[in-house]
Amino acid sequence: MRAAVLTAFSQPLEIQNVDMPACPPDGVIVSIKACGVCRSDWHGWKGAHPAIKLPHIPGHELAGIIEEVGPNCTKFHVGQRVTAPFILSCGVCPDCTHGRATVCGHQHVIGFGNPGAFAEYLAVPRADFNLVPLPEEFSFIDAAGMGCRVTTAFRALVDRANIQPGEWLAVHGCGGVGLSAILIAKALGARIIGVDLNEDALAYARKLGAEHTINARDTTNVGEAIRDLTGGGANVSIEALGITPTFTNSIMGLAKLGRHVQVGLPVDEHAHVDLPLLDIIYMRQVSLMGMRGMAASGFPALFKLITEKHLDPGQLISGTIALDQASNVFVDMDNFAGSGIKVIDRF
Repeated sequence: MRAAVLTAFSQPLEIQNVDMPACPPDGVIVSIKACGVCRSDWHGWKGAHPAIKLPHIPGHELAGIIEEVGPNCTKFHVGQRVTAPFILSCGVCPDCTHGRATVCGHQHVIGFGNPGAFAEYLAVPRADFNLVPLPEEFSFIDAAGMGCRVTTAFRALVDRANIQPGEWLAVHGCGGVGLSAILIAKALGARIIGVDLNEDALAYARKLGAEHTINARDTTNVGEAIRDLTGGGANVSIEALGITPTFTNSIMGLAKLGRHVQVGLPVDEHAHVDLPLLDIIYMRQVSLMGMRGMAASGFPALFKLITEKHLDPGQLISGTIALDQASNVFVDMDNFAGSGIKVIDRF
């Protein structure tokens, strides 16, 4: 099968013919019809993800059709349209059985510790617990564009932050996750500020529902600007880049009792930050929440929100590309260029 293979960090992916994956006894083989290109993939491409060992196939935002079913998989069949979270959990440990699958200690992580979906086929183990049937109204491209960004934004806003109508949301980083958060928060009745360095991304944020936008490159104090615009600060703040200055802006822009949700992957020098413990955490009593992915069990509620609120995740997609163009997207991310989501649909 054809696959885009990472053979050297920060270098173009190589299109290679590689062996087909074996079907797990408890899993399936999915024929990939579309795969989103995510900033987390960029982290891996840069060599910043510790689980990636070269050579490696990236990609974790998949949609496709089941090609083969293992003998111990009972809930799925050949020909079924499916998607999946990037964290495939074991399904039997205490975390999984108590609804905490994203912190399962026996994870199979698509596109990071394990081969990904920048390929014609992908093996998905533990399918009965992890695989998600894809409703007919969702195209493969829309499902891949939804990917981890919409699922992550949904869980960050609904499950973690419990955002309410009329509350202010500040979104720091208007890439895939950030734009998804704006789209969902608008449907939930929140008021939104988008923050980024890229004017094209900020224009996209306004198009999707941001009431205000701030270009952090041109703003001396982003936290102060957010507090001025909101009359006291954001109730909820999402950091979607994993960068220390962005984290600081997010914390400093919160209102009293505000909730910060860390969505961006902090690596290298950004993995450890200084916290304004007295003024912000203690006196302003803000909450810091972690966030990584959404389990398969969360997809039905998201699908319900999309259909009932008539949300169109396809609005996030700015174009489709061929498999050999994925590296170009990574270069754009390097330069904080481009806007919207690119989806591979030609393998």
